[in-house]
Amino acid sequence: MKSKSFVTVLLGLAVLIAPVFSIQAFAQDKALIELSFSKKLALARAGDNAAKLAVGEAYEKGLGARVNTAEAAKWYRQAALAGVLDAQYRLALIVEKGATGIKPDQNAALKLLQAAANKGHAQSQWAFGQRLHLGQGLPKDDKLAALWVHKAAEQGLAVAQNDYGSMLLHGWGTERNLDEAFKWFAKGAEQGDLWAMNNLGGMYEQGWGTPQDKAKAVEEYQSAAAKGNEGARKNLERLGLPVPVPSTP
Repeated sequence: MKSKSFVTVLLGLAVLIAPVFSIQAFAQDKALIELSFSKKLALARAGDNAAKLAVGEAYEKGLGARVNTAEAAKWYRQAALAGVLDAQYRLALIVEKGATGIKPDQNAALKLLQAAANKGHAQSQWAFGQRLHLGQGLPKDDKLAALWVHKAAEQGLAVAQNDYGSMLLHGWGTERNLDEAFKWFAKGAEQGDLWAMNNLGGMYEQGWGTPQDKAKAVEEYQSAAAKGNEGARKNLERLGLPVPVPSTP
């Protein structure tokens, strides 16, 4: 699933999109990744916590096993109880949405996210900040949202870097600061976040937080549009420029 952030408006230069919570790949031991599903399952049953996370992901995504969200949640829960924060984050997203045999529970999901966020898990910090910004399941609080998103951005999470740049751009929960917004968009863009690339292009186009540079703006728009970013495509169309055909994975 492509990651899209919750604040991607550049005052007419980009488009506001609905929130889509990213499911990101987590670092795993190379030897574990190369094992067959049956061997991962055997390790998980023997108590290996990294294997429990891997088995949960396999059931969730259909990686060598038939998709079974309830089984994924079971293995994520076991890993989470052993302190694996990646598993706790994944479990929270399943509990929030619900699945066959799993009743949606927003409050339980928020508790899982907040607990993982408090322990320094970047994805959970970002996701908890999103929900505070949106008022999703708890009172809307942009100031607190900005604090959590900033924590995730400082850990290098690209989507959070883009979102924090957007919050700085608009003054949502923090003082408006174009120089800082440009810096965070640049950090996210450097890691390949498509909305950060699009928003960085907008900053170059308007000369916000950086000297105006239309050529760099177009370069960022083209790079993002070539990978399927809708905002960048619309920006190129607005400028009357050719839109590259999105590359296929």
